[in-house]
Amino acid sequence: MDAWSLLRELPPVVDPPGSEYAVLVPLYEDDDGDVRVILTRRPDHMPTHPGDIVFPGGHREHGEAPINTAIREAWEEIGLPEGNIVEIFGSLKPVTMRNRAKPIIPVVARIERPEQLVADPKEVDAIIEPTLAELLDETRWVARDWFGHELWFFEFPEGILWGATAFMMRDLLRYLR
Repeated sequence: MDAWSLLRELPPVVDPPGSEYAVLVPLYEDDDGDVRVILTRRPDHMPTHPGDIVFPGGHREHGEAPINTAIREAWEEIGLPEGNIVEIFGSLKPVTMRNRAKPIIPVVARIERPEQLVADPKEVDAIIEPTLAELLDETRWVARDWFGHELWFFEFPEGILWGATAFMMRDLLRYLR
């Protein structure tokens, strides 16, 4: 079964109480037939999560649905036009960070990658586009104890994927195994 078929089994996008954030998990097929995911590296000057590797996303505007937040934030951060969203597959498990009452909603979508992505320098230092095959390679992942919790880490030349985004990524990969 191909990745697209497996991802169609994702549960629908949810909107749990207290949710203030949504991210887009944008996937596309490159010219070689590999499926890639788009991640970004946050600039070191950001007040929260400086230098972290994350999915495009952010704070929901008043009354905005998680899907709309994810799409809007991907446009603002990397210049992904809304018209390039081919299919919304659904959602991964909502993830919390320090504030357990404010889950982040990961919206998984197939996109048509525009010829050029444009990083907003206020929010994005780098755009990273690994293949799912790279991310499925368990030898590249490292689990570490982090204050009594097991956290996963995946190193890119641009930085380290860890924390909430690594949790979301591993949830995505679970569907593809």
